[in-house]
Amino acid sequence: MASFRMGSGHAVPMSLFKNNRTKCTKAVLDKLSASLKFNTGSLFVLLEGGKDVSVYNTDVDYVFRQESYFQYLFGAKEPGCYGIMNIDVKTGGATAVLFVPRLPEEYETWMGQLLEPKDFKAMYEVDEVYYVDEMETYLERIAPKLILTLSGTNSDSGLTMQPPEFKGKDKYTTNCQLLYPIISECRVIKSPEEIEVLRYVAKVSSDAHIKVMQFIRPGRMEFEGEAVFLHHAYAVGGCRHASYTCICGSGTNSAILHYGHAGAPNDRPIQDGDMCLFDMGANYCGYAADITCSFPANGKFTEDQKFIYNAVLAARNAVMESARDGVSWVDMHKLAGKVLLQQLKAGGMLTGDVDEMVAAGVSGVFQPHGLGHLLGLDVHDVGGYLDSEPARPSESWLSKLRFARILRAGMYVTIEPGCYFIKRLMDNALADPKISKFINVAVLERFRNFGGVRIEDDVLITKTGTENFAIVPRTVEEIEAAMAAK
Repeated sequence: MASFRMGSGHAVPMSLFKNNRTKCTKAVLDKLSASLKFNTGSLFVLLEGGKDVSVYNTDVDYVFRQESYFQYLFGAKEPGCYGIMNIDVKTGGATAVLFVPRLPEEYETWMGQLLEPKDFKAMYEVDEVYYVDEMETYLERIAPKLILTLSGTNSDSGLTMQPPEFKGKDKYTTNCQLLYPIISECRVIKSPEEIEVLRYVAKVSSDAHIKVMQFIRPGRMEFEGEAVFLHHAYAVGGCRHASYTCICGSGTNSAILHYGHAGAPNDRPIQDGDMCLFDMGANYCGYAADITCSFPANGKFTEDQKFIYNAVLAARNAVMESARDGVSWVDMHKLAGKVLLQQLKAGGMLTGDVDEMVAAGVSGVFQPHGLGHLLGLDVHDVGGYLDSEPARPSESWLSKLRFARILRAGMYVTIEPGCYFIKRLMDNALADPKISKFINVAVLERFRNFGGVRIEDDVLITKTGTENFAIVPRTVEEIEAAMAAK
């Protein structure tokens, strides 16, 4: 059986993508059977793969990563491809056809062996392979009655995928709107083969996080931790890509939710007494990990660090114990917020009735982001706010949730409660009498330069509970022991 594999890494069988195509075919026919005006002939699903992207106007390209929907159905690692699922409406079967670029002979001089269609057919276990310049002739020969192409707006980025262009497109009836919600929903529930890839990349990322925790000490640079993570993920795990830009915040930087960007490139020296928040995830065969570890720079928690860390850990544990098939994700966010507030009250930072705090949105002062998100081929995976699912909550402390769905077995999500001391949010809270009445100002001010804590796990939802794929130390005692063991 053909497979994708990097070194000794997990062998991803091409049957994973074949099964995804079968699932998508069934979903398309189930969704459209009532509206289709024919019951024989061919219905096409046509996707365009990713393209090489130059670094501005130079002759250097960014390292290619396949477009996620195309990866989901075909698993092809090359740029410039098209893929077709030729669905027989009567039988429900589908033929997978891959179209690859026809490369010039001199490619072999500079880039390596020229593969022929038969090589790609064997590599990806599709039914047929042609060159891209043969696609127009192929379509004329098959004469599909309807071609579904892909276009839709990502609910996380707000960016819209443009439908593919191809020669002869104007000769056919095409629809670029029907497919996006169908295939997005297919991606929400992970197959057993996908789960094994996700388990693998989470384990690689977990081991890399532990390496970082053992490496970091006062005097190191934040980016050195990033380098340790990326080295392990690639050298040991075969993960050429990271799923997102590494977040390696120390001190007050640990309260910057998306730290590590070009304007703040993990460039601070780590200091004694700092809390570190490192959010990093490797990517293997397109599938993402997203794990956050928070730990003291010197390997020993202070009492204040224990207070905040254990408050976040209690919120994380409560969700882990409660999440399962049939549970509302919004309710899980509310649960995490309530437990966090209970812990902060017990430690003297807050006073008053916790339910009243929840209603007033006090938890949003300390955790402005959502509890977590869907995870898969994208780190913020698709399917969050499809038209068929609950809309984004309107309350300010819930509006950042990346989905509001009822959990289903087979969903793969991050559970990532946090507690951050962000100066702007602290000042706003102290100026708001509806919130400030719950705050012990003297205690809150003690944490003004603390930074933040986040605990993020990669979790499979099951019928009876959760399975955590992030295998990292989580308790104070486990973290201190791990950092002491070099």
